[in-house]
Amino acid sequence: MNHTAKESAIFMNKGQSLLAFTALGAIVCTTGFMPSGSPAEGGGGEERKGSYAETHGLTADDVESINALNERALYLGRPGKTPAGLPPSTDTFSRSSGMEIPPAEPLDRMPDAYRAYGGRATTVVNNYIRKWQQAYSHRDGKIRQMTEDQREKLSYGCVGITWVNSGPYPTNRLAFAFFDEEKYENGLENSSPRPNETQAEFEGRIAKGSFDEEKGFKRARDVASIMNKALENAHDEGAYIENLKKELQNRNDDLLHEGSRSNFYSALRDTPSFKDRSGGNHDPSRMKAVIYSKHFWSGQSWWASPEKRMFGDPEAFRPDPDTGLVDMSGDRNVPRSPAKPGERWVNFDYGWFGAQTEADADKTVWTHANHYHAPNSDVGPMRVYESTFRNWSAGYTDFDRGTYVVTFIPKSWNTAPAKVEQGWP
Repeated sequence: MNHTAKESAIFMNKGQSLLAFTALGAIVCTTGFMPSGSPAEGGGGEERKGSYAETHGLTADDVESINALNERALYLGRPGKTPAGLPPSTDTFSRSSGMEIPPAEPLDRMPDAYRAYGGRATTVVNNYIRKWQQAYSHRDGKIRQMTEDQREKLSYGCVGITWVNSGPYPTNRLAFAFFDEEKYENGLENSSPRPNETQAEFEGRIAKGSFDEEKGFKRARDVASIMNKALENAHDEGAYIENLKKELQNRNDDLLHEGSRSNFYSALRDTPSFKDRSGGNHDPSRMKAVIYSKHFWSGQSWWASPEKRMFGDPEAFRPDPDTGLVDMSGDRNVPRSPAKPGERWVNFDYGWFGAQTEADADKTVWTHANHYHAPNSDVGPMRVYESTFRNWSAGYTDFDRGTYVVTFIPKSWNTAPAKVEQGWP
């Protein structure tokens, strides 16, 4: 799993302006190293990683292709959409990007161990497919080979990891986070902008540091636990909703007061695999609540000031202080706006968690990837990461929001096992 000479050459051809960052990206991908510190420590703070492009040795053109293909995946993830109906801009990028579907892997071939260092383990996408087949492919107790359709979904990179494990394209409707309002107000009152920092940049920085990803993750886990309890022995949606309200009332949880049309109460019925005959078949007891995460940028509104789109919108995507729910209706996958010529930011990053039962967040494992699979282009091959929570939640300067999303998969699927061993075997 070391870099080949060709891969090293790809990194070296990124251009003189990114030479130093490219060298860093080559080290990161070769060793699997990422700083293990995180804004999650102490409930927020300075990011320990640079931009996505710097960390992964990507040019501005590479980032533009990644964002276009992310939009393409979003379009294809909608029911009834086909490649023939793609918007011209995204389809043009997809043809020129060099994206390839990873080849099939023998069902009986065991994976090699990942290379682990500093809170992150890394491997090539082919090896991840072998691991997936051995550990995550089971349907009704039977091991399965990853299909071509699944490998195509996987080839989109970070979102592909979550997509292939959750079934449908992630919709992010049931997202949770934690925002420390007191810390935010104290930060504004008791500190001031840094040298050459604008007021908007200052406010965005303080807002970002006031989000506590560990508490947001804990809230999502608590909600998933409540939902899983409600799913037990509930053979129709009415029984599930009744059980859910009882559980919420017993725990004095403010989600009880969500309206009947809330995403919270409609999440199960809106899950395609719940209605699928080979999945839930409209029987809630056959489903389980699982978790994934999305990192993204807050300044997405077209009506926001240019500075908010560059430095973040302190008011955007804040969770409800009582329920922890984040209104994601304004999330259009718009990346951070450049503050200077030639600057490009990636529009999002996904991490798959599943249904791990490890109580200590620091010991949980998050599966994600560097970018889409393009082994014969300058972007290079897709690499899959298994990161500790501290490593995952550290994020990049491309993002100032981290949400933890609850969704459902059939219990007969094993894409979300209770225990995940980093860098297995």
